[in-house]
Amino acid sequence: VQLQASGGGLVQAGGSLRLSCVASGRDFWSLIMAWFRQAPGREREFVAAIGRRGYKQYADSQKGRFTISRDDAKSTLYLQMNSLTPEDTAVYYCASREGSLLKRTPAEYFSWGQGTQVTVSS
Repeated sequence: VQLQASGGGLVQAGGSLRLSCVASGRDFWSLIMAWFRQAPGREREFVAAIGRRGYKQYADSQKGRFTISRDDAKSTLYLQMNSLTPEDTAVYYCASREGSLLKRTPAEYFSWGQGTQVTVSS
């Protein structure tokens, strides 16, 4: 599966962004989808994941601020990010895996988008 992420940019603290990730080459509906992020000098970390029936998981630091969703008809994954802080500055990656379980570790995901930069200014 090929993944193409977009929607990043520069935003002030307290602002919002909506990331998108378009998938091709595979039945999107059958995939577990997730967002990860990586800040400079830090390891890639889990942000959120969504299963085939819409079941969702979030990292504790994003709960209540970020919303993951999917549109299977458009083969598109979304991440709505609200109340952004400078600590959210990172490259955001979408990823996919097969199977039925949501996972939080990057090694469990086998297809990755190219990443989209999110920069939050104070």
